[in-house]
Amino acid sequence: MGIEIRDDRQMKALTGLSRAQFDYLLPIFSDIYQATQQKTYEEGVESGTRTRKPGGGSKGKLPTIAEKLLCVLYYYKTYPTFDVLGTQFDMVRSKAHENLHKFSPILYDTLVH
Repeated sequence: MGIEIRDDRQMKALTGLSRAQFDYLLPIFSDIYQATQQKTYEEGVESGTRTRKPGGGSKGKLPTIAEKLLCVLYYYKTYPTFDVLGTQFDMVRSKAHENLHKFSPILYDTLVH
């Protein structure tokens, strides 16, 4: 993981949430993320553009759901540039931008839930 969180105070400073709040949101975020991935897969199969099965391909710089959630929460708490966000999570700025725009609607749906 790009950012190692030592304690609850640091968690709040970086994400705006306590560890307990983060742990509460994580399974909801995970369910919505999985549903979004499944929908994207099914749309790709229907249109004929899908070439890999779900889970295929490289794993990316944010392999766990917790890292995905942490990345988007960190962005909205601190508003770093994409260069800084990419550096914090060990990815290039364009991938940081792409990930933020992929995870933001999922975070929104999680918070509405």
